[in-house]
Amino acid sequence: MPDTTPNDPEPVQRRSPALVALLVVVGIEFAALVVLTVVLVVELVVAPATSLASGIALTLLTAIAALWLGALCVGLRNRRPWVRSGIIVWQVMQGALAIGAFQGVFRVPAIGWLLLVPALLGITLVLSRPVTEALARPVE
Repeated sequence: MPDTTPNDPEPVQRRSPALVALLVVVGIEFAALVVLTVVLVVELVVAPATSLASGIALTLLTAIAALWLGALCVGLRNRRPWVRSGIIVWQVMQGALAIGAFQGVFRVPAIGWLLLVPALLGITLVLSRPVTEALARPVE
């Protein structure tokens, strides 16, 4: 059987600045979620919540969200087309949390801005032409 493996390495495509910026935004959001998960675990052990079940549930949901965002980071680094929808969903949810931080009895506008600015930047970048072209499926 003849060897049909190509010997020439595939040309390395450079990442566009918009793709790099999106990777940085999603990476920072991932790092923030990992830190938040660790803080919640420590807080759950040191000072148990009034409702232990709610504290555990919140910690688990934060850990699952961190894992999901980590998968999106890896997929974005590898230029997988499926990450676009996941990133948009994440940014919309983060925007909703930001709006909640601006309203209500326990409003903290600083947290709202820390959530809203990256969410808007992420949506803008993921819908930009360079990122869309970089994440497009190759034509066969």
